[in-house]
Amino acid sequence: MRHIPLGVHLPGDTAIHRLPAGVKFLALLAFILTSTFLVTGTPVAAAWCAVVLAGYVVARVPVRVALGQVLPVVPVLAVLGAFQWWQRGWEFALTTVLVLLASVAAAALLTLTTTIAELMAAIERGLSPFARFGLPVETISLAVSLTLRLIPLQLATVHEVLAARKARGAGFSIAAFGTPVLVRSIRRARLLAEALIARGAAD
Repeated sequence: MRHIPLGVHLPGDTAIHRLPAGVKFLALLAFILTSTFLVTGTPVAAAWCAVVLAGYVVARVPVRVALGQVLPVVPVLAVLGAFQWWQRGWEFALTTVLVLLASVAAAALLTLTTTIAELMAAIERGLSPFARFGLPVETISLAVSLTLRLIPLQLATVHEVLAARKARGAGFSIAAFGTPVLVRSIRRARLLAEALIARGAAD
């Protein structure tokens, strides 16, 4: 799990670790929105990546852990970048890839320095004023925390299936790859649903 995006938490006492979870969550949202709508050139996109890199340095994240959080998404970004290059040119493609890479790295930095429990508590505190209007605050915080937890678990499942096929010397097949991933995902969803119902989450 140390090489699965959003699947690692590193305890620490750095300035970023000590920031309130709500502040870091809002900062991440602001970072993603700002970079998405305001970054229009490659130099600015590279500067955003440098800002995130500085955050990793301040948080004292080991290089291997940082690379394990970011590198798994590089192939997807490479495919997207190639398509954008074909459609709109290399500069737009490079800018898009850098912006997305910075956003992914920033999200990983949040999960590296913040526990799921801290994020849930921060979301509940932030949304609690809207509970009087009927907003299901606890359900929303639970949904966010489950999403953050299930993303690395799903990626781990994909890695396990690929590793198993490689160990057996089997060739790649969409059906042979997708079936075990789908079966494991459905099984996990059923177990999770049963656990939530047993704890009264569906009431």
